[in-house]
Amino acid sequence: MARNEEKAQSMLNRFLTFKNEEKKKPKERRPFLASECRDLADADKWRQQIIREIGRKVMEIQNPGLGEHRLRDLNDEINKLIREKVHWEARIVELGGPNYAKAGAKMTDLEGNEVDVPGATGKGPGYRYFGAAKFLPGVKELFDKPPEAKRRRSRYEIYKRIDASYYGYRDDEDGILEKVERPAEEEMRARAQREWQRIESIKREARLTVKSGEVAAVKPVLFEEEEDVAEEMGEQEKGNQQQREREFVAHVPLPDEKEIERMVVEKKKQELLSKYTSEDLLEEQVEAKAMLNIQR
Repeated sequence: MARNEEKAQSMLNRFLTFKNEEKKKPKERRPFLASECRDLADADKWRQQIIREIGRKVMEIQNPGLGEHRLRDLNDEINKLIREKVHWEARIVELGGPNYAKAGAKMTDLEGNEVDVPGATGKGPGYRYFGAAKFLPGVKELFDKPPEAKRRRSRYEIYKRIDASYYGYRDDEDGILEKVERPAEEEMRARAQREWQRIESIKREARLTVKSGEVAAVKPVLFEEEEDVAEEMGEQEKGNQQQREREFVAHVPLPDEKEIERMVVEKKKQELLSKYTSEDLLEEQVEAKAMLNIQR
């Protein structure tokens, strides 16, 4: 009994559904051209329908197991729907509706970053990839950024960044160098002042010890370190002099300065005579000296 009632109820439901469908208007089909639409509400309705179809297909294309051919077909259909949506948005603007395309088209790369898409109409460069279609062969390389080639900087670019700070002219502006150098400067100033007072006291003592009319032999006043260096150099020079004196030994009699001077004068005299006199004259001179018993 219950089974027959269920059957009748099922038939009744089907009958009622059929009657309701008859009362409804025939299912409208979206116009092939957006320019055929004359009503703003209808244009907005067709745009919403396209957006729903795009959302369905974008969800479907996320599955990488569909295969390469199915993914490519879905991606083509999505791009076709996007182009159609753009036409409907332009038609809505013509009919006095809002401008939906003002925000501009956006898409993301493999890392999720938004990328501007040139050509919002979807022609040529505006073709986009969605979901698993981004990982298809030959598509992934389009999203990979080429490595930036390191360009060598020119001499002009190097010198363009050089300013006064590079040469240290602005080191005093931050005030750090002044704080660090102030204690060292005060210490050097105090040391120089003490040294000047010591030299002045030595000069005053020297003036007091000098009698009137006498000239004081002033020796240069050296610092303690300079005095130590001068003493070491003097001792070293004295030791070198003594060493040279010990090493030199004369085994033959050496001429003194007068003998050397006489020999030099005699040699120059002979050179002058040989230059301005003849051999006959020299022979006569030698004979005359021999007759007069002159030894020079």
